[in-house]
Amino acid sequence: MYAFKRIGLVGRPGHSGVVDSLRSIGDVLQSLGLTVVVDALSGNLLKGGRFELMDSERLAAQCDLVIVVGGDGSMLGVAPMLAAQGVPVLGVNRGRLGFLTDILPDEIEEQLGQILNGKFTEETRFLMECELRRDGEKIHGGSALNDVVLHPGTSARMLEFELFINEQFVHSQQSDGLIVATPTGSTAYSLSAGGPIMHPSLNALVLVPMYPHSLSSRPLVIDADSTIRVLIGEQRSIIPQVSCDGTPGFAANPNDELIVRKKPGALRLIHPLDHNYYQTCRSKLGWGNRLGREDD
Repeated sequence: MYAFKRIGLVGRPGHSGVVDSLRSIGDVLQSLGLTVVVDALSGNLLKGGRFELMDSERLAAQCDLVIVVGGDGSMLGVAPMLAAQGVPVLGVNRGRLGFLTDILPDEIEEQLGQILNGKFTEETRFLMECELRRDGEKIHGGSALNDVVLHPGTSARMLEFELFINEQFVHSQQSDGLIVATPTGSTAYSLSAGGPIMHPSLNALVLVPMYPHSLSSRPLVIDADSTIRVLIGEQRSIIPQVSCDGTPGFAANPNDELIVRKKPGALRLIHPLDHNYYQTCRSKLGWGNRLGREDD
């Protein structure tokens, strides 16, 4: 008796090797007598009609496990939908870093067999939601697993804004922008901007200023249940932009308010039993191994 019986496959076709991995995983699952449903966008590239095709949202709602094949970007693209459905997710890495998609292509058959037999660990990763308010009314919104970023778009000029946490004034700032990141996103854009690495189990957010016009401005770690409000100031020929997980995002005007808070629900990530977050950091970030020993 397998832990999962109806399994969805989602991939980003543009990534090298994704189609081959989708086909390989589908073949393994079908050989075990399991039902395989493939995201319609990816499935159209698979030859033959061996797999049932379905749009991503219906797939997530009707499967008891979803396997995402690609890089971390592939996982970020579907994370809000998968979290909303509460379906567990397994990542197969066909990208570069792979903090969220941790099974390598040559490990698929072995690792998948163990997971189907119930030998796995599960963790949850919370998401954020944001909304842009103009004159008190919501005009845009979005969700993010990694980060919400306020930035000047294509301009090289600084932004001016005021920051409030739980309606308490924190500071006003001139900088290239502000990154609000989850622990999951702390190893992404936030890390590049000088933010700390936060363990995924933490219920925290980090606010990282981007090139602030002040030597005393530093990343700030706060409780994830806080409400963040950013009041956008008057700009000089700049149209500030808000992006969620690197998406093109939306434009903001002076006196608009950006609200960021923790989103209800969470992404359920499945890992092999030997998954180790610190080993992942060593591998992906080039940390040193134990002296005189191979990595374990």
